Amino acid sequence: MATRQAELVAALVAGGPLPSGFAPAPVDAARRALLRKRGGEVARHWPLLAAGLGAAWPAAFTDWVAGRPTKGSLRDGWDLARELRARGTLPPLGAEELATREATTRYDGRHAPRPRRLPAVARAGGAVAVQLAGRVRQLRPARR
Repeated sequence: MATRQAELVAALVAGGPLPSGFAPAPVDAARRALLRKRGGEVARHWPLLAAGLGAAWPAAFTDWVAGRPTKGSLRDGWDLARELRARGTLPPLGAEELATREATTRYDGRHAPRPRRLPAVARAGGAVAVQLAGRVRQLRPARR
């Protein structure tokens, strides 16, 4: 029974194959509902990223997350923001949020994020954030 439960969970949240004996339509509906819920949780941790993507947020998130097991809402959003930055599609609001997070917190993509103790500068897209003594300041590049 535990093996069947694990197979069903993998099909619902990690892109695993549909276990035998389950109807595809209800499992797919449950999977989509869980992805929407997961996207909402990530948007609560990354509101500027979600706002920057606007109406494209649900599709961008579900396309990115398909087949990925969750690391938690904070880390899922962080990984998505970094991937969008690497593709050159990170919106300015998301860039500001990512720069601020990376100036205040260390995250290597594998371990849980940890607060930074030393001063830091982080860049994402056109956004720059500086953290000194626990305070963060967003720097805007000069407009030409």
